[in-house]
Amino acid sequence: MMIDRSPRANVEIRDVGPRDGLQAESPVSVDTRTALINGLADAGLTDIEAVAFVSPKAVPQMAGAAEVMARIDRPAGVRFWGLVPNVRGAELAVDAGVDALTVTISACPVYNEKNINRTIEESVEAIAGVVEVADGRPVDAVLSCVFGSPYTGDEPTSAVPTLMEELRTRGVGRFTLADTTGMATPARIEAVISAVGADVGMHLHDTRGTALVNAWTALGLGVERFDTALGGLGGSPFAEGAGGNLATEDLVHVLRDAGSVPDIDLDALLALGPALADAVGHALPSRVMTHGPR
Repeated sequence: MMIDRSPRANVEIRDVGPRDGLQAESPVSVDTRTALINGLADAGLTDIEAVAFVSPKAVPQMAGAAEVMARIDRPAGVRFWGLVPNVRGAELAVDAGVDALTVTISACPVYNEKNINRTIEESVEAIAGVVEVADGRPVDAVLSCVFGSPYTGDEPTSAVPTLMEELRTRGVGRFTLADTTGMATPARIEAVISAVGADVGMHLHDTRGTALVNAWTALGLGVERFDTALGGLGGSPFAEGAGGNLATEDLVHVLRDAGSVPDIDLDALLALGPALADAVGHALPSRVMTHGPR
């Protein structure tokens, strides 16, 4: 495929830290989560995965999602996403005022059953119900384990476009490819994008230190949407040893030097780091948060 890394003003970064990042930590308060979301919006992020409408017994880190949505500022031009597992979650999210919904489904049947206790076919049906409840709001299907599974190794690349096409028939119009366990390499990024096209998002984990180079590879292949998390927080409880997400500030640091994402304030992102580290009780893994910009 042709590589093109010319500056792009329309690169979209969705910070998933308030959901995916904090979901891997001990629970923090609604006040802390609200402050983080407001800080990300103030720094210029226009897409933020703020909450998850899941069982608070199963995922206590995400308890109080409706309260978070009620407390956050709602500046014009910022889209707040909510992760939902089913129709009931979607109903709660819509009632709470989310702007868009994310759903998860795995390219690996074993991971799908361990993660959400459904077969892939059952997940497709559940997502179709979410699309109906969304009533025109964007629904982004995040496909996990696209670049490899902790249970079955490499999934056939052909399985990804097949799953995407099935979801399209159920009304899904947006897809994000997730490297859930950090198994992707630039060669695997290129192989999958060659199969599905560049109109996808990338959700990259840094388990093996390849998230940033994988994002750079995807950008050169035409991908313009990326999920990140402030500080590089995150992980998966169903994939032992999975590292955190690509750090928002690490990607912004590289893209700004390439002439992209000019409206995101890197200094403002870095200023959020100390409070976030205090909230989770440990240092943040982000390189730029640790060492500062160039």
